[in-house]
Amino acid sequence: MTALGAQLATLRQVLLVRYLGASVIALVCDFACFLVLLQLGLTPAPASALAYALGIAVHWLVSSRKVFTGSVASQGPARTRQKALFVGSALVGLAVTTGVVAAASSLGLDPRLAKLVAVGASFAVTWLLRDSVVFRKVPAGQ
Repeated sequence: MTALGAQLATLRQVLLVRYLGASVIALVCDFACFLVLLQLGLTPAPASALAYALGIAVHWLVSSRKVFTGSVASQGPARTRQKALFVGSALVGLAVTTGVVAAASSLGLDPRLAKLVAVGASFAVTWLLRDSVVFRKVPAGQ
């Protein structure tokens, strides 16, 4: 591996660790909201969806300010496009989360455990989308 390749690999690892941190912050908000909604009597799938929606907002705030700082569009159409892609990736994550919780709950799995399983699946999917699509650096002139 070349020196540049090693530097890029290190940067990618740091980025993933930062993204994991942002995800933990969003997850705490998501899971706390999920538990409150369950206590209020909401069924697991809608509670999961609403809680995840709160996590989306938190994740954008942290990711755009602390994780992908070098590839966040500054303003205008590029920023609007990036926000739309972020929401799109979040909706994919929402579908994964809601589907896993609904399926696992219908099979009799405790909804809290189902939510934990859904978190892992959603993390993997959204990381791939955000790293390779949403916050992908576009070469100058494109």
